[in-house]
Amino acid sequence: MQIEIINCSGSNSLCTIDITPSSTISDVKAYIHKKRGKLYPERQAIRLETKGKNLKDEETLQNLGLKNGSRLYLKDLGPQIGWSTVFLAEYAGPLVIYLYVYRRPWIFYGVAGSTAEVSTTAHIAAACWTFHYAKRLLETIFVHRFSHSTMPLFNLFKNCSYYWIFTAYVAYHVNHPLFTSPNTLQVYGGLIGFLLSEVGNLSIHVALRNLRPPGTKRRSIPMPDGNPFTFLFNYVSCPNYTYEFMSWMSFTIMTQCLPAGLFALAGLYQMSVWALGKHRNYLKEFTSYPKGRRAIIPFIL
Repeated sequence: MQIEIINCSGSNSLCTIDITPSSTISDVKAYIHKKRGKLYPERQAIRLETKGKNLKDEETLQNLGLKNGSRLYLKDLGPQIGWSTVFLAEYAGPLVIYLYVYRRPWIFYGVAGSTAEVSTTAHIAAACWTFHYAKRLLETIFVHRFSHSTMPLFNLFKNCSYYWIFTAYVAYHVNHPLFTSPNTLQVYGGLIGFLLSEVGNLSIHVALRNLRPPGTKRRSIPMPDGNPFTFLFNYVSCPNYTYEFMSWMSFTIMTQCLPAGLFALAGLYQMSVWALGKHRNYLKEFTSYPKGRRAIIPFIL
């Protein structure tokens, strides 16, 4: 049967493809790519209506009620880049930038500042920052399983700008020769909170990875397992974000640095947006989803 592909933005016909009723949306994207080379599958979002929902790759034309002469609408998502590539770039930057500023280059602090004594707290903060982003890089390579292979290329510049600029801002103040460390109890209390939160964050990422078999997009209700750090699944849909925020709040307590606190709050805002979206999707997708869960902050949000 023949299906006409219409451009969502201009309502003009892009092409007509010959395809079988049992074909999937993934097959449709492949056919379009053959006819319109620039529109590779990852760049396409296929819809039944111009402003409708994006169709899943595994849906068949027959199940969607499409017949000979039907129309599908295509939204061009623009140039794409791999999720893992974006993650590696946005996490490698903070690692390199922080360690560079930690060395107190004269360009930031002058010759006198470069030779001034570095506090124990600054050393601990550098170790924590390195641990966090090294962990993120390793998780990207060995732990995460992405439901989508790509994201818009613009996200590379947006995400990297956020992480890299905030890193320079925090690193400059924590490693400044005039930095004043809080008391020892506060420093080590913040350090313990940071390390526990990092272990919790990793535990959630591993639990989420185990929910999705390799090479699939299967989704299941995340639940606590034998790892005690996964108990937060009883209270929130996205405990990985909860632990992430707790890490940076602990880092802020440890350093008593305002830029670190601003970084923690900015992260909480963005992660709350993501968590609320995921929480709504869970409620729509699973009728048996636990009703008492919040998105990111237990009992509150």
